[in-house]
Amino acid sequence: MDTSTMPYRRCGHSGLLLPEISLGLWQNFGDGAEPAQARAVIARAIDKGVTHFDLANNYGPPPGAAEERFGALLEKEFFSLRDQLVISSKAGHLMWPGPYGQGGSRKHLLASLDQSLKRLRLDYVDIFYSHRFDPDTPLEETMGALETAVKSGKALYAGISNYTAAQSAEACRLLKGAGVPCLVHQGLFNLLQSRSEDVVDAVENLGIGFVAFSPLAQGLLSERYAGGIPADSRAAREGADSPLYQRALTEQPKIAAFEKIARSRGQSLAQMALSWLLHFPQLTSVITGARNVGQLDEQLAAAGNSQFSPQELRQIEAIRLGGDPQPSRTVVA
Repeated sequence: MDTSTMPYRRCGHSGLLLPEISLGLWQNFGDGAEPAQARAVIARAIDKGVTHFDLANNYGPPPGAAEERFGALLEKEFFSLRDQLVISSKAGHLMWPGPYGQGGSRKHLLASLDQSLKRLRLDYVDIFYSHRFDPDTPLEETMGALETAVKSGKALYAGISNYTAAQSAEACRLLKGAGVPCLVHQGLFNLLQSRSEDVVDAVENLGIGFVAFSPLAQGLLSERYAGGIPADSRAAREGADSPLYQRALTEQPKIAAFEKIARSRGQSLAQMALSWLLHFPQLTSVITGARNVGQLDEQLAAAGNSQFSPQELRQIEAIRLGGDPQPSRTVVA
């Protein structure tokens, strides 16, 4: 493992450092993934200093498959590196049928954590997240389950994901009062989507880190979509009625405009999308996914390259806000 070229950032006010780019196993490590290719991606990530691997109990397909595959690889080939790796998992979305198969209850979260540890072949995960806010469960109960996970030694840190800024503040207050400070918030954030932008602004005051997921908007932020929807793309495979296909149509002018700016910077669009996220000092890490080693190498090249000129940032923001998509336009911030 070569950690000399990967920049690391401190996660909030904790002692934990995370790589600028982490590897998420949401889409490409289920039963449909080719085993040798999945193994090659994990091996390359570790070799390049990616120490953080992000999972959830429902990642697949089917649910649980990503944890099962990663756990088998870790046990067979990489377990000697366990103390150099940060492995995270989450619970909260639908995992099994019945009244306890999803949500923020103590019953669901702690049962899910035990199941995840079995699939991962681990005694503990480094970070355990509440994957979503559950309006039907008192937040005290959800945070109490995270407290138990940490104090039992089954997780080293507690995190939250997909919470609003207000929900995050209350969750952090409850965890701090229990003696288990919240480590990190994980949220959706990219050039096309800013659902967590208010949380990004709030994390400094909360003293927690922020980890962005879906930085490439499910692949839309790549050159493949700059000229339209490729016939062999994921959006095309999902069909013209799918939300991803409709978003690709709607966002195509922005994608093309972003691609021009990326090209002028000497980057691919995917690299610029990652670099743009990393220019926010509040961000700890960006979770990206890769189907193959080539994709991973392209994305890792964005690490340490988060400098933008004021003009580039104004151009990008004008496009994000739906203004003139021509990157030559200068907009006063």
